[in-house]
Amino acid sequence: MTQRTLVLLKPDAVRRSLVGEIIGRIERKADWRIVALELRTLDRATLEQHYAEHVGRPFYEPLMEFMESGPVVAMIVEGERVIEGVRRLAGPTDPIAAEAGSIRGDFGVIVRENLIHASDSEESAEREVKIFFPGRA
Repeated sequence: MTQRTLVLLKPDAVRRSLVGEIIGRIERKADWRIVALELRTLDRATLEQHYAEHVGRPFYEPLMEFMESGPVVAMIVEGERVIEGVRRLAGPTDPIAAEAGSIRGDFGVIVRENLIHASDSEESAEREVKIFFPGRA
C-alpha cells in the first residue's frame, strides 16, 4: 500500500552535514520517492502546531529551542509501507539503543538531538504534511 510520510532532518543533521547521507539512504530504498523537499527555518507557530501533544512535558521547551536553533530539511516521502519503513531506518530515539545501520545508530549522539523526525502513523502523517506542506495535503 502506497503511503506518504513527513520527514524532517533536524538542525543537528543540517549542522553536521548529514543531509546528503540521510537523503541518500531514503532514495536508495526501492519504491520510495521524495515528492517534496525544502530547506527552511521553522517559526514558533509551526513548531507549536507540530509538537502540540508534548506541551507541558519537561522536554517541550528544550525541544522547541533545539528545533528553532537552525534550518531543517522538510520532505514528503511516498512509497510502499513508507511510514513504518522510515521509522525503522531512523532507529529508536536513543542512539545507544539504535542498531548499527540505522540513521540514529550510525550518527546519533544524544537523545534530544536525534537527527530525524518521521511520522508515526497514517493519521500523524496526514496531519503533519498539512502543517509543513499545506499545498500538498
